[in-house]
Formats: sequence, structure tokens, C-alpha cells
Amino acid sequence: MKIGPPNRESTAFSLLEVMIAIAIFFGCLFSILALVSRSLAGARSLEPVSMDARSAIAMLSLTNRLEEGPLPSEIIAAFEAENPGYTVMGDIFEERTNGLFRVNFVVGGASKGGTKGPVTMEASILLFRQPATPGGRSPMLRR
Repeated sequence: MKIGPPNRESTAFSLLEVMIAIAIFFGCLFSILALVSRSLAGARSLEPVSMDARSAIAMLSLTNRLEEGPLPSEIIAAFEAENPGYTVMGDIFEERTNGLFRVNFVVGGASKGGTKGPVTMEASILLFRQPATPGGRSPMLRR
């Protein structure tokens, strides 16, 4: 039996062995992270895209005029430019009261060859527009 300090060469790792172990560890770590990243991207691509008419509603609410009939073509064109592959349709109806309009929106896939994609959202909103008087002033501003 030997008494004294242990032999250093047999109990420690050399610097080269530690560096190789660290390189192998980081190589495995980065390959696992790349695999997880690709898996998450694939899972996100499988999620259905829910499209709604919020941007078309906002554009229509900013206009100063509402007339009965279909949605204005400039609103539809702006929505389709902002959301490629989707279209919005709708109708504007004046309710019984003066200046209150009901707007019905339907958002769906863009028309391709005469067939329509699945409808993703239907919405109905009420907008108030003060009717103009012959003098060009709003009745609320008269004194």
C-alpha cells in the first residue's frame, strides 16, 4: 500500500479531453434546439388562420358616408390588399331610426374559379351617421 499524494496523471482529465467533451455537449445541444425550432414552426403552420373583419369595420367606420347597399368597393379592395387570399363582403341597411345603419360582414377565402372558400367569420355592427341637412350643417350644431 502506498502512502502519499495520489498520482495526478491518473486522477484528472486533461485540458484536451475537457474541450472535446464540451464541444460534443454543445454540438448535441444545438442540434436538439434546431429540431425543436423546426417542430414548432411546423406546428404553427398547421394552426388554422382565423381571419376577421376588424380591419374592414375600422375602414368603414372612418368614412363619412354610409349608403344602403353593398360594401363600397374601395373597402373591399383595401381589405383584400391587406389580407391576401381573403375577401370581405357585406351589406349596409338603414335601420328604422334616422342615421343608424346595420352593417353585415362576411369574411371568407378569396374567389378562385368561381368557387368560394370557407366562411371564417360573420359579423354585424351598428354605425350611426348624423344625416346632413340641406344647409350642410348637422342638426346637432344648430342653435
